[in-house]
Amino acid sequence: MKPAVLTGEHFLTGDVACAEGALAAGCRFFGGYPITPATEIAEHLSERLPDVDGIYIQMEDEIAALASVIGASWGGVKSMTATSGPGFSLMVENIGLGIITETPCVIVNVQRVGPSTGLPTQGAQGDMMQARWGSHGDYEIIALAPASPQEIFYQTIMAFNLSETYRTPVLIMTDEIIGHMSEKVIIPDAKTIKTLSRPKPKGKKNRFRLYEPGRNGVAPMAAAGEGYNIHVTGLTHDEKGYPVMTVEAQENMQKNLSEKIQKNLDDIIHTESYLLDDAEVVVISYGVSSRTSFSAVDEARKLGIKAGFLRLITVWPFCENKIKSLAKRMKGLVTVEINQGQIHREVERCAKGMTKTVLVGHAGGTIIPPERVIGALKGLL
Repeated sequence: MKPAVLTGEHFLTGDVACAEGALAAGCRFFGGYPITPATEIAEHLSERLPDVDGIYIQMEDEIAALASVIGASWGGVKSMTATSGPGFSLMVENIGLGIITETPCVIVNVQRVGPSTGLPTQGAQGDMMQARWGSHGDYEIIALAPASPQEIFYQTIMAFNLSETYRTPVLIMTDEIIGHMSEKVIIPDAKTIKTLSRPKPKGKKNRFRLYEPGRNGVAPMAAAGEGYNIHVTGLTHDEKGYPVMTVEAQENMQKNLSEKIQKNLDDIIHTESYLLDDAEVVVISYGVSSRTSFSAVDEARKLGIKAGFLRLITVWPFCENKIKSLAKRMKGLVTVEINQGQIHREVERCAKGMTKTVLVGHAGGTIIPPERVIGALKGLL
C-alpha cells in the first residue's frame, strides 16, 4: 500500500499535484464526474484513494457529485470534487446547500473557455464572478487561485484547512494551463504538513446545538452516527438545525454565516507583494496570469517604470483594504486576467476614482503576453 504522502521531488501536472495535495490534507472521499480539463484529478484519485482506505465514486452528473461530497462530509470524512465550467454551473445549487448547512468540502474548478462548451481544451479565468455569486442569495465564499503545480499542491491543503476551520465549501479556481502544465513539485514529509480538522462538539450530547457559534463564530460539527441530534436542511433553520420560517430566524442565520468569514479576514485573505515599496504603478493579477505579470513588472523596471505587483492568492473574500490603500498612493492600477474584466471590476470598485484603473484581458484560449502589460503600464504615466 502506498503512503498518503509521496514524499520527494516529482515532475507532475497541476491536476495530479492537486490530487496529491488532497491526499496529503487527509481527503478520503472524492465524488466526481469526468470533464475536460479536470478529469485527470478524478483519474488520479481513483487510483490513489484505495491506497489510503479512501473512496472514489463517479456519479451520474455534477449535481450528484457535489451532493455525494456533502453527504460524505456529514459522515465525518474530508471530501472533495473537481470539475470545469459547465460542471461548475451544475454544482452551484449544491454549493448554496453546502454554505447554508455549513458543510466543509473542497471544490476544484479547472477553468476553460466559455460560455457553454466553448473551447474545452483551452485555459481561461472566466468563472471568477460565478465563483463569488453563482448560487442564489447572500453568502460568503472562500476561493483560492494557484499559479503553479507546486502551489496547487499547497493550496489544496490550505483549502481543506480553511474549509474545516470555517465549516464551509472552499473553491480552488485553477485553469487548464496550470492543470495541464508539468513542473517540478516537491512534496514534503508528512510530519511537516499542517492539517486541520473541523471543530468537534464537547459536553452533554442532549444539549448539543448543531449551529451554535463557537468563539471564532464557527459551530462545532458532529458527524452522523456519533450519537448527537443532527438535523441538516437547506431551509432557514435555528441553532438546533430545525426549520424556522421567520424573518428573524433568517436574519440570525445569515448573520452567523457572514460573520464567521468577515470576522476572520486576516486569517483567510492571502496576497503576495513584489516591489511595492517605491512603486508608482501596480499590476494586480492571480493564477496563471500572474506568471507573465511578474516578468512584465521586471521588464518595466528595466525601462525605468517604477512598477510593482500584487498577486491575489485568495481571490474571495476580496482584499478590499489592500486595493484601497494602493489606490490612494499609486498613479494607476493594471488588472491582468484571462477574461473581460471580472476581477477588474472589483479593483475599480475599491479604487473609487482615487486612481486610474486599466484592464489587460481577453476572451480566453491563451496566456496574456508581458508586452501587453508593459504597454498598459506605459499608458498610465
